[in-house]
Amino acid sequence: MKKTWISYLPLILGMMLIIACNNGKENTTATDTDPILTSNPNLKSITEDIQRSPEDAALYFQRGNILYRLQYDSLALKDFKKAAALDTTKAEYYSAVGDLLFENKDITGSLEWLKKAIAKNPEDQKAHLKMAKMFLYMQDYAKAFGEINIVLRKDVYNSEAYFLKGMVYKDMKDTAKAISSFQTAVQVLPDSREAIIQLGLLYSAKKDPIALKYLDNAFKADSTDVFPIFAKGVYHQANKNFVAAKEAYKECILRNNQYTDAFFNLGFIYMQQDSVQKAWRQFDMAVKTDPTNPSAYYNRGVCSEALDSLKNAFADYQQALQLDPQYASPKEALKSLQARIKS
Repeated sequence: MKKTWISYLPLILGMMLIIACNNGKENTTATDTDPILTSNPNLKSITEDIQRSPEDAALYFQRGNILYRLQYDSLALKDFKKAAALDTTKAEYYSAVGDLLFENKDITGSLEWLKKAIAKNPEDQKAHLKMAKMFLYMQDYAKAFGEINIVLRKDVYNSEAYFLKGMVYKDMKDTAKAISSFQTAVQVLPDSREAIIQLGLLYSAKKDPIALKYLDNAFKADSTDVFPIFAKGVYHQANKNFVAAKEAYKECILRNNQYTDAFFNLGFIYMQQDSVQKAWRQFDMAVKTDPTNPSAYYNRGVCSEALDSLKNAFADYQQALQLDPQYASPKEALKSLQARIKS
């Protein structure tokens, strides 16, 4: 707000700005007045600590991490930047900014801050691995491997480095090397859940039943995440074992009734089994759990048309196109439906 008012009242607020600076308020961050900082018990105490010690960079970094876990990314970013400004010697502060910018798809900004982190501490393994993630996103595989290998030369037992190497190979479509890297990650760190999931997915794509063992182990490691159960359904569905697939999807929904993809895949199975009414109910649930999903509207429309509910089908095709104007299937379906109605 200061900048906006200064642009209109330069003389008056220029004087106010001088007074504020003299009172030491130039260090006040934009997050200091955000209601969440005092309404949330996890943040209130540390915010009070910051008010008592406004030059303590570690406190801003600590609060930034709490804000990040609570998914207040913009506030976390301000605190991480404040920490870096107050203490320019800590690579982890710069690294935190770079990582958060990357998660929010600011690749240029992320690269700048991660380079600063590495300049502060060339041995910062986390910064190198974050750089590797960024280069993987950019599909610059050589640079991604370069960053990963820097870490492995210093720490041959770094599980995350092997995991990232696996992700690079997976993106390069080199399944054998990807599997090898993920297996090494698990050997180094047996509870490396993300590597276990990737092994399940890769073996699933190969239609190898060992995939089910990996997915079961992944779910046991964290039963709050039902993705491994869903992935088991995908494995069974790909292998035409529709009974087992439906059981997996239903278990997935039982544990998480907002899991859109499980409703969606159940709908496809019912369509293949000529259970159109059941399929419609599943796609209807997919629409309700994710109202922005054009495929859910389109497939519900297909079911409605098959059930001779042409008005509803027309509305769903239109909604699918409104959400994705380039979606070819509802375009063709609308033309066909219009011709059917005219005849």
